Amino acid sequence: MSLDLGNYTLDQLVELITREVLAAYPPAAGQPCAVCDTDSCNGQCVQTNPNGARDVFSAGADRLTTRLGVKSVATDIAGKIDHTLLKPQGAENEIRQLCAEAREFQFATVCVNPTWVPLCAQLLAGSPVKVCAVIGFPLGATLPEVKAFESQRCVALGAQELDMVINIGALKSHQYDAVEADIAAVVTAAHSLGACVKVIIEAAYLTDEEKVEACALAKAARADYVKTSTGFGPGGATVEDIALMRRVVGPEMGVKAAGGVKSAEDAKAMIAAGATRIGASAGVKIVSELKQ
Repeated sequence: MSLDLGNYTLDQLVELITREVLAAYPPAAGQPCAVCDTDSCNGQCVQTNPNGARDVFSAGADRLTTRLGVKSVATDIAGKIDHTLLKPQGAENEIRQLCAEAREFQFATVCVNPTWVPLCAQLLAGSPVKVCAVIGFPLGATLPEVKAFESQRCVALGAQELDMVINIGALKSHQYDAVEADIAAVVTAAHSLGACVKVIIEAAYLTDEEKVEACALAKAARADYVKTSTGFGPGGATVEDIALMRRVVGPEMGVKAAGGVKSAEDAKAMIAAGATRIGASAGVKIVSELKQ
């Protein structure tokens, strides 16, 4: 290995040398990555391969998602990452680890269940990392007034972004006024306190006509984003869904592709179709490095 080490900071040298070593000695297929400690990235995660993530951002995405266990992320990438832990068995020690990683690497947000918002806000106080809470998650069948109250409480306790799930059953029952009112209650509560709202439509359960209705209702209710999936449903984002959602909401709203994004090509296809944020458990192992 021959490197020109002039004019680099210590952090840049560490990153450069790490990338060269990992490129020369990639993990065997099916073996845990020495950096992110997962067995599915094949040495090509955001930590070992920042150029792939940079390529995704340059294509038009403004966020990626990572999961617990991140050990190293380039500083120019970290500020565009939502660090996420939503599994029901997530324990306090894992939430503390999530926040410690987010604070250390200066991630954009941590995304957690509402019960952990106060702890996250406390642990992240004084840092630029925001707290994102999920509302009516993951089923969306919570009463509208409960979603509104949950939104108010989460923002009051420190959340600055909310990801809410629509009432899927009401939408499929053509109760469109009820669905819009449900979204609007959350948006009103959030916007009045300065938080933004992403509306999860859980597209895998919907027909194309229902996806159109869901996005139109989210737009009418003044939400900031529409999002494909919770990650707990039967499927994640597809290029076709993203393109459809973008056509409905126009350029004014954000569109987040969540789930099913496993490579740079997947991510770039979603962005080309209209996505502005990418979320997946595979976020820390998003792409293989682009070769010269």
